[in-house]
Amino acid sequence: MTSDKAGTAIKGSCLCGSVRYEVRESLPRLLHCHCSMCRKSHGSAFATYARVKRADFSLLAGERAIKSYRSSANVTRTFCGSCGSRLQFISDSAPESFGLAVGTLDDDPIARPKMHIFVGSKAPWFEIADELPRHDARP
Repeated sequence: MTSDKAGTAIKGSCLCGSVRYEVRESLPRLLHCHCSMCRKSHGSAFATYARVKRADFSLLAGERAIKSYRSSANVTRTFCGSCGSRLQFISDSAPESFGLAVGTLDDDPIARPKMHIFVGSKAPWFEIADELPRHDARP
């Protein structure tokens, strides 16, 4: 889904609805991350993220509800302080964009995941059942 002059956007929100946002451009790069930090942060076998340019992202509601956690020296993760929904993976090395937790989208992003990363540290109880490319670390 790509923006047009009328302002088509992909909408998203947290579980409780306190945080609402929109992305004005398509989400071309979706991926599944299997690193232990993403697994623990999301409480699942992996986290799915889309790369979003900051200029294409608008927070519609809930700025005060958003909390952050510095999970490593260069990464901040945001979440809703009310319901705990994971929202963003923000890397200091990419200030013009961030990883958006795809599970918070309300609309179909049209794009589909293109790869699995950090498969070298995936949960031992989870078997990847698709044919997407797999990388032991960040490609």
